[in-house]
Amino acid sequence: MYPPSRKDFISLTLSDPHSHTYNNGKHRRQSCWRKWKQLSRLQRSLILFLLALLLIFGLLSYPSITEQWRGVSDREDWLELNDRDVKDIPPAVKSILDQAAGKPLPPVAGPHVGPAVDPDVGADVDAEVVVKPRGPSIPMLAKPPIKNKLFPNKRGPPNLQKDGNISDTVGREKQAQEVAQEEEGEEEDKDKKIVSWRGAMIEADQATEPPPSANEKEAAAPPANPADTHTVEVSAGAVDRLEAVRDAFRHAWKGYKDYAWGHDELKPISRSFGEWFGLGLTLIDSLDTMWILGLKEEFAEAKDWVEKELTFDKNVDVNLFETTIRVLGGLLSTYHLTGDQLFLDKAKDLGFRLMPAFKTPSKIPFSDVNIGRGTAHPPRWTSDSTLAEVTSIQLEFRELSRLTQDPQYQDVVNEVMKLVHKLPGKQDGLVPMFINTNSGQFTHKGVFTLGARADSYYEYLLKQWIQGGKTEDDLLEDYLQAVEGVKKHLVRQTGPHRLTFVGELSHNRFNPKMDHLVCFLPGTLALGAHNGLPGDHMDLAVQLMETCHQMYTQMETGLSPEIVHFSLQANDGRDVVVKPADRHNLLRPETVESLFYMYRFTKDTKYRDWGWDVLCSFNNYTKVPGGGYTSINNVRDPVNPGPRDKMESFFLGETLKYLFLLFSDDMELLSLDKYIFNTEAHALPIWPSPPK
Repeated sequence: MYPPSRKDFISLTLSDPHSHTYNNGKHRRQSCWRKWKQLSRLQRSLILFLLALLLIFGLLSYPSITEQWRGVSDREDWLELNDRDVKDIPPAVKSILDQAAGKPLPPVAGPHVGPAVDPDVGADVDAEVVVKPRGPSIPMLAKPPIKNKLFPNKRGPPNLQKDGNISDTVGREKQAQEVAQEEEGEEEDKDKKIVSWRGAMIEADQATEPPPSANEKEAAAPPANPADTHTVEVSAGAVDRLEAVRDAFRHAWKGYKDYAWGHDELKPISRSFGEWFGLGLTLIDSLDTMWILGLKEEFAEAKDWVEKELTFDKNVDVNLFETTIRVLGGLLSTYHLTGDQLFLDKAKDLGFRLMPAFKTPSKIPFSDVNIGRGTAHPPRWTSDSTLAEVTSIQLEFRELSRLTQDPQYQDVVNEVMKLVHKLPGKQDGLVPMFINTNSGQFTHKGVFTLGARADSYYEYLLKQWIQGGKTEDDLLEDYLQAVEGVKKHLVRQTGPHRLTFVGELSHNRFNPKMDHLVCFLPGTLALGAHNGLPGDHMDLAVQLMETCHQMYTQMETGLSPEIVHFSLQANDGRDVVVKPADRHNLLRPETVESLFYMYRFTKDTKYRDWGWDVLCSFNNYTKVPGGGYTSINNVRDPVNPGPRDKMESFFLGETLKYLFLLFSDDMELLSLDKYIFNTEAHALPIWPSPPK
């Protein structure tokens, strides 16, 4: 509700025993006139002159704005103002016009990305109600009807980045959405489009994270129809899903090419870039995706950059884990798909430069290595490495040894697995999150999670075993024991609807918290079952896949938050609870990754439909006009999801790749009997089994 208007006087009514009343209203009116008369002639003239000037200015500006409003109203469509309309109107005049149009005044404090509250709906609409007006004239990907009967009305490592060696250049994060189809024949200037959020509008080039400057204005949406609670959609069959993924990739790539070419990450809202290591992370992460999607022109441009511009001879600290899975893995995967020696040569150069990280007293690698100087070190604040980091580089280094016939790469990473295999401090196969590079021992013991800092350890146990031809028994033993530990200590069901989830354990105390990163697990369990492991692994995979799906459908935007908590009480209304600090979405791939595995192994089309829902939600809430997609701050707020101005490289490297593979009918396209995917979705071949 809006707060009551402030009153600058008190109306007082008195009565005497003879029923005579006294009201101070007349006195107050006389008092106001007296104050006006007390002003000097100059002051009164100045005030009247300013009021007249504002009125004239408002009348001159009013037609150009109302003309657009009338046109939009006639079409029952969105308000679209060009940059001149928004930026040239003085704040005072804009306020008068807003009131004349029947719109409430904007809030006075804090940056606001969404529209003013709809006066027809009211300011006290329940937060759970999702009003989704039509969007602007950006073609919208169709979304099939939601088939979920359980919730019919609803629709991971954390960012390991630290301050890099190269500071981020300009920018913040941009967001936008792809929404309802417009009438045919209507053409709009794309540069003048307003980003919409199914009920919100932002200027496409407006920064959103810091408070807006005096020159930054917001365009308010016209009143939404309260009865319109669904986005206008086309039936799923009317859209080629594979082509929809290609379109999404082209749109993301356009933003990267236009504003961040050769740099690590796109900042789509500020139309700039961010630098982490200075290795063109997004470009290299996307190489094999472009090849798989058949985008030959884009691939040729990227290959030309790799050949002429990519160099690892630079004085820069890089994270061993992130560089291995994104850059080394991307180069090796692209080499296998294309057979082009260029990519293998680059991979060999990088692999050699990463080797100093393993020169530690314990043989547990440092987290950071300078690829130009050949030095390595732990993070500035600790001598520990994250367990997931040191045990999730094996697939790539082992494959590099196989291709180069140089055993040093495989030797160093195999030594890490041997050390972890025999370390004390595990609990039924579950491992702590940190390991010390000096002592080689676990630290922070007693805390167990399948989320950030430990997730891909479990993934790589199974995948190394498959990669090596299923001959390394220690890896299989550790994986099977870990799955049993998960079922014993971490698996629970929610109270309201009995959703199965994986929580965390801290010194024998259970916490019903689950990172979105944990949604890799259904796919990994299904992959194990496909390779002959116990059938109850697949049963658990099916249950967890449903839960990961609900993490999306129970959010008003249809996108999962980074972290959720689950309700264990049967009388609670919701299974999924999201804390304010955890409501962001980083365009992560884990759920669509597992959907890909589940569809490949079961052929159940519901997994494709769920993936389509996710893609539509990405287009509705994260797509940025002009190019690119952005992570968002609040998946619970469809009106103002809050762009973060960052497109992670894994959105192109993983999320869109897994969606394409999910929708493809070609089961031999990267067959799961021939390829294993690293934790960044880069495909590496499964080695032939040695002769018995």
